[in-house]
Amino acid sequence: MNRLSLTVPCLVLFACAVQGQNIPAGEASKHIGEQATVCGKITSKHTADSARGKPTFIDIDGAFPHQTFTLVIWEDDKAKVGDFPSTGTVCATGKIAEYKGVPQIVLHDAKGWSLTPPVTK
Repeated sequence: MNRLSLTVPCLVLFACAVQGQNIPAGEASKHIGEQATVCGKITSKHTADSARGKPTFIDIDGAFPHQTFTLVIWEDDKAKVGDFPSTGTVCATGKIAEYKGVPQIVLHDAKGWSLTPPVTK
């Protein structure tokens, strides 16, 4: 068996193993362009009422301008996304993009996010 025939199944298995895992917000920048689930602590939430599309920005693991990751909810999607909390730990699933050097996911509906229970010791 040649190396290529061994490499392809290993890559497929690796891709399947990675899929379905949660990525910490601090590692999202390594996954730009990928469909993934990113998790982190909500630090702040702000709606830009004077901006076109009235986006709501949820900063994860640090407040603007030092956030590690951002979730974006456009005004047209707010009803479908639902009542997004201002605190807690959240996981969001979607395509990771980058805006001004910060990774982000745009949420379009309530299926794209969930709160995670706090860790108890």
